[in-house]
Amino acid sequence: MKALKSKKFYGSVTVSERGQIAIPVEARKDFNIRTGDKLLVFGDLERGIGIATFSIMQKNMEGTSDLFHEIEHKLTKKENENPEKENKNIKNRKIRAEKIVSKKDKHGDI
Repeated sequence: MKALKSKKFYGSVTVSERGQIAIPVEARKDFNIRTGDKLLVFGDLERGIGIATFSIMQKNMEGTSDLFHEIEHKLTKKENENPEKENKNIKNRKIRAEKIVSKKDKHGDI
């Protein structure tokens, strides 16, 4: 399997007693990281830690806010076009929930 050109492994780093790491020179050059720059640190307990510059995150997020507003608008429009259907769906969910609670109550689960 061939590695993507946009993906690189820069090496390993050692965490100091104060919790500091040194970012490898090649990584600093590739991402234009200078002394004093602020970096964003993200974590995913299953996938690990990620470090990014603000400008890279800003590029990644461009359009995201607009996309969420568009989705919200479409969902709101759809609900407003057919409120009876939405109310029927809510009633059906409540009835199903009541049946589940009733069954559990009969079996002594509650």
